Amino acid sequence: MEKFIEVLKSCGYDANFVKSKEEAFELAKTYIKSGMSVGLGGSESVKEIGLLDYLLNKKDITVFNQYEDGISMDENIKRRKQGLVSDIFVTSTNAISKDGKLVNADGSGNRVAAFSYGPTNVLVIVGVNKIVEDVEAGFKRVMEVAAVKNINRINNKAIGMGKEPKYNLDNIANKFSWVKADDKDRIIIILVDEELGY
Repeated sequence: MEKFIEVLKSCGYDANFVKSKEEAFELAKTYIKSGMSVGLGGSESVKEIGLLDYLLNKKDITVFNQYEDGISMDENIKRRKQGLVSDIFVTSTNAISKDGKLVNADGSGNRVAAFSYGPTNVLVIVGVNKIVEDVEAGFKRVMEVAAVKNINRINNKAIGMGKEPKYNLDNIANKFSWVKADDKDRIIIILVDEELGY
């Protein structure tokens, strides 16, 4: 794993390897400073380490939470846009290749946009289950693993709320990106030696 971290650092990432969710959470907190604005990209990994709850309950930061219950679609869109000029954008990645490429797909596009440009920093929480051989394997993982699980998650949530399930493989992933390198230390990766997210 040391060699992999060195590969990630050679791509310009601030790359870190930790053994557990608990270590990931403690390390992630050090990147969240008082007074920061924080954007969110939908991420089960961020939830699973406890970071989402921490962010939403931290009183000295501004979180642009497009997932807040009861907000209008206009407010949702506004907060997504605000997240793209935040101090730090917190998310995961759909796949990370052995040569350091970050592969992602999105419905609305705010997450893939954040990886490319906008937020001062992007904090990426990623489990070892998302490591793939190359970009092609990354896109395969997007459609055969991440998309399928997200379709089930989102549609089941809709059904639970009495709404019509509307997502499928044709509309869950409308926008794709892969990043092979970035400005030094702009993208912060916390790689966790556990399976996280989709």
